[in-house]
Amino acid sequence: MTKTLRAFSALLCYPTAELKSAVEEIETVLKAEGFLSDSEQKGLAPLLRELAQDDLYDLQERFVAQFDRSRTLSLNLFEHVHGESRDRGGAMVDLLETYRAGGFEPDTTELPDHLPMLLEFLSTRPLEEAKELLGEASHILEALNVRLSRRESSYAGVLEALMQFADLTVDSEAVAELLSEDDDDPDDLEALDAVWEESQVTFGPDPNAGCPQVRDMLAKMDTPINAAPVPPAAAE
Repeated sequence: MTKTLRAFSALLCYPTAELKSAVEEIETVLKAEGFLSDSEQKGLAPLLRELAQDDLYDLQERFVAQFDRSRTLSLNLFEHVHGESRDRGGAMVDLLETYRAGGFEPDTTELPDHLPMLLEFLSTRPLEEAKELLGEASHILEALNVRLSRRESSYAGVLEALMQFADLTVDSEAVAELLSEDDDDPDDLEALDAVWEESQVTFGPDPNAGCPQVRDMLAKMDTPINAAPVPPAAAE
C-alpha cells in the first residue's frame, strides 16, 4: 500500500470534521513515507494549515465553489475529455472493471472517475502500476494544476505533489487543448444553472458518501487494504 496516495485522496475529499482532526496524521504519513521533496511538502503546507485551522463551513464552501460549481475544475476526470458523450460511459465501465479486477469494490455514490476514488484504488496497487495509470491522466491532472494555481488555490499543492510523485511527463498540446476552454465563474449563478440544466450527470458533495469513506480511510491509514473502505454501518 502506498500511503502517500491515500493521503492525497483524503486531502481532495469534501472537508469533514474527521478530515480536520486527521491533518496531523496525514502530514506525518507524507513525511514518513519519504516520496515528497521538501519543496513539495512546502507546497502542501497551506492546505494542511487551512484544513487544520479554518472553520469547517468555510472550508466546505470553498471546496464546493472550486470543484462543484466549476466544470473546468471537476474532480471527475472523464468530464474533461468526454463531457457527456457516450464515450464517457464506456470509459467509466472500463475503469470500474479495472477496480474490480484489482479486488476494489467502490462503496460510494461518486462516479468511478472521481479522482479521490482513483487515488484510493491506486494506493492498493504496486507503485509502478499506480504511476502508469496516473500517466494516462497526466494531461488532465496538469490542466487541473494550472487552473488551481491561477486561482491561487491551496489545492494546487496536492496536484503538483501528485504530478511529481508519479514522475509524470505531460503532453503539452493535450494540456493546451484542455486549457483552451474558458474557466467557469462559480459566482455566475445564472450561467451555472444553464450548464447544469443541460447536464446528464450531477456532481455534488456528500459528506457521508461523496468520496471514498473518509472516516474509515483515515482510520486505516496504517492498515494494508485489498478492497474499498468498509461502509460506516458495518464499521460501527
